[in-house]
Amino acid sequence: MPIKKKITNTSIKALTVEQGRLNDTEISGFHARISPKGAIKYYFYYRLNGKQRNYFIGSADSLTPTQARDLVKEKAGLVASGVDVQESRHEAKKMEMRKSLTLGRFLSDHYKDYLIALNPKRAKQSYMCIANSFEHLMDRPLTEIKAWDIQQWITERRKLGRAPATIEYCVNRLRAAFNRAVEWEFIDSHNLSSVKLIKQDNTRIRYLSKEEEERLLEGIQARNQSVRESDKTKAHIKFVDFVEPLVITAMNTGMRKGELLTLKWEHVSFPNRYLTIRSENAKSKKTRTIPLNDTVLNLFDSWRAQNPDADYVFVSNNQPVEFFQYPWQSLLKEAGIENFRFHDLRHHFASKLVMAGVDLNIVRELLGHADLKMTLRYAHLAPEHKAAAVNLIG
Repeated sequence: MPIKKKITNTSIKALTVEQGRLNDTEISGFHARISPKGAIKYYFYYRLNGKQRNYFIGSADSLTPTQARDLVKEKAGLVASGVDVQESRHEAKKMEMRKSLTLGRFLSDHYKDYLIALNPKRAKQSYMCIANSFEHLMDRPLTEIKAWDIQQWITERRKLGRAPATIEYCVNRLRAAFNRAVEWEFIDSHNLSSVKLIKQDNTRIRYLSKEEEERLLEGIQARNQSVRESDKTKAHIKFVDFVEPLVITAMNTGMRKGELLTLKWEHVSFPNRYLTIRSENAKSKKTRTIPLNDTVLNLFDSWRAQNPDADYVFVSNNQPVEFFQYPWQSLLKEAGIENFRFHDLRHHFASKLVMAGVDLNIVRELLGHADLKMTLRYAHLAPEHKAAAVNLIG
């Protein structure tokens, strides 16, 4: 049964498990509790704004009754002035946790699951982009990561020759993570919106010359031969992996990387010789069809025979391909091709069409451009058409 006595060294030592609680006779709400194992702790009970609170003062192992009493007097004074000390403690703990939450912990414990729920197909790519690009910041608290840190990172990446589009993608992924951290009240704010990105030259058109295209195709076959020599199980199959089908398809369809990697066999119509890019996988969010020439049609026929159980067109070990930067860069290096991105295969496709005399509006439809503005970048590749137009009035 709880007893009432002034809390002193003597009364604390006399407190038994059966008694359970000792209520102080001098300060209302001040009491000590004893656990079944004999551990004694001090508390301060109070009411404020209709709420009942039991504020933990400390353990008898670390506080004397006098020290505990002084702390209770201090808290009682705050309560009398309208301060909810329990709520203040929770806020302080919350603040301390927020100050110590690192970028790495936030990503793994909170943001990763959000990405998966938001877009399972892109979750891993977005997560790894942040984790790999900003690895040096993973152990830094969110509250200590500032715009200057990211601006320095951008400068270093530019010195290494990284493409502006790649840098922008990574920074935007990081900004998105910080926006969610604010929304979820892990931090009050961030200043990453002030980070200055390098403006991209969207007029850049890089396509393969005839000699470069030949070297790239020869490089693919050389790579295939090297793989076959190192892995005898692949000695008699047409495609050693997804690289050749992926590159050849990109060259002959002008599809974006995301459109290629999300393409399923159910989207390919062999009898009608075309594939369909679904709206959810297209940058424009509009469905479009792309006719298949003999090169791609024959390639698909053989590649599908090698992967009869796959749902996705481009697979590795029957799983959808997500990353292929290393084999792509190695291929370019062996072919001696510089300043060329995988996305430039799209430019290569469009440029060859225009140089072959294909109408720009048809090129626009094949590329999935919303209007002719983007497609007009290729107009200069058909000078004979301009000359023919001028001669009409000669």
